Amino acid sequence: MGNTGYDNILLLTAGFIIGTLGTLIGAGGGFILVPVLILAQPELSPEIITAISIAIVAANAVSGSVAYARSGRIDFKAGLVFTLAALPGSVLGVYSTAWIPQKLFHIFFGLLLIVLSVLLFIKKNTAPAYTMPAPLRKGWKHHILTDKEGITYEYAYNQNKGIFISAIVGYLSPLLGIGGGIIHVPALANWLRFPVHIATATSHFILAIMSVVSVVVHALKGNYSNPFVLHMVLMLGIGVVIGAQVGALLSHKIQGNKIIRALAICLAIVGLRILLES
Repeated sequence: MGNTGYDNILLLTAGFIIGTLGTLIGAGGGFILVPVLILAQPELSPEIITAISIAIVAANAVSGSVAYARSGRIDFKAGLVFTLAALPGSVLGVYSTAWIPQKLFHIFFGLLLIVLSVLLFIKKNTAPAYTMPAPLRKGWKHHILTDKEGITYEYAYNQNKGIFISAIVGYLSPLLGIGGGIIHVPALANWLRFPVHIATATSHFILAIMSVVSVVVHALKGNYSNPFVLHMVLMLGIGVVIGAQVGALLSHKIQGNKIIRALAICLAIVGLRILLES
């Protein structure tokens, strides 16, 4: 892609679609952008691909988090704890990208998406209804949250398990440039038993802070110094910020199980496409 008006329209449109879908399912949109970059710009190294993607993920996550904060569906207490657990990996993951061979990057990325898709389909209908543990075991947290629409969510989660999962997500997110929401949303919803809408919003909040830290590290390494790369980030970012607001709005109108189902389908399609191109 060059810097022509037509290319700019394509980048803005792609950013809008990524922002809408990424925010709708709390995944940041990186799982869409990375394969697009792999196919459209095969000459780019894994380090530059992840640098571009994580910058767009950051723009999406920050914009989406503002919208989710207005809706009152972010669990800030859990989000801050899980973010602190994820931050060390966010820095380490950026430095690891420089050492990944391109073919290995593509294969690992494709396999990860397919595995997550399968796990999501297995969990979505078989997970038993959650009952509050009484009394709560060590490490468990109980929370009651009422959103701006007056809907009250009462749930409990294993904080120690959440910290462990977040530490892994923190490393994988910048390593693959996919944001981490594709892991965090199903983890919060199925393994920690957060209500799906709370899981989506809280995942976006965690991702916003985590991805911004990764972008800063990429910038310090000089991965945005190329004018071509910087232009792509700018155009995609503008589209993403707008799309994120649309995605957050649509999330209020779509049932939670449909969000999870859409996420699983997207993961499978993208994963297969990457493996076929490897």
